[in-house]
Amino acid sequence: MPTSSYNVQDYLRSHIRTVPNWPAPGVQFRDITPLLQNPKVFRVLIDAFVHRYMDPHLRPDVVAGLDARGFIVGSVLAYELNVGFVPVRKKGKLPFTTVEETYELEYGSATVELHTDAVKQGDRVLLVGDLIATGGTMLAGKRLLEKLGATVMEGAAIVDLPELGGSQRLRDSGLALFTLVDFAGH
Repeated sequence: MPTSSYNVQDYLRSHIRTVPNWPAPGVQFRDITPLLQNPKVFRVLIDAFVHRYMDPHLRPDVVAGLDARGFIVGSVLAYELNVGFVPVRKKGKLPFTTVEETYELEYGSATVELHTDAVKQGDRVLLVGDLIATGGTMLAGKRLLEKLGATVMEGAAIVDLPELGGSQRLRDSGLALFTLVDFAGH
């Protein structure tokens, strides 16, 4: 268990693997899979989110998870909070009527979709991803949920890479953010 001199953020950071030069030269890839492999570490990770969102002012009606690693944390968090979970999927993965949002990537674009009945007008939604880099996927997920009349109360992720500008871009769009580990300058 983390002690006061070794806080949750440091504990989690120590279990995130950095893979140099992947997927391209010069990239320091932050691999969260070690957080998920160790049951104690995974519990600390989930509990950090659960304790935050148990607060009545921050408690969502629904948790939405971003494809694909946002499904892992988001679905467990929804279960622990006793609220529903909805997946924000890559285009072509959902079988029912969908709404879609296209966003720009460094080289091209991508599209995410959401079932039209995933949320109701006025639902307070917590949008969960694994990592904030450029912020494009989370911003597209926010827009999708808002198209259906929901309010995205906060975006949450395990890791923030602030030097890539995504967290600032999301805050500039009006989205409150909560992240557990910040890799600024690392």
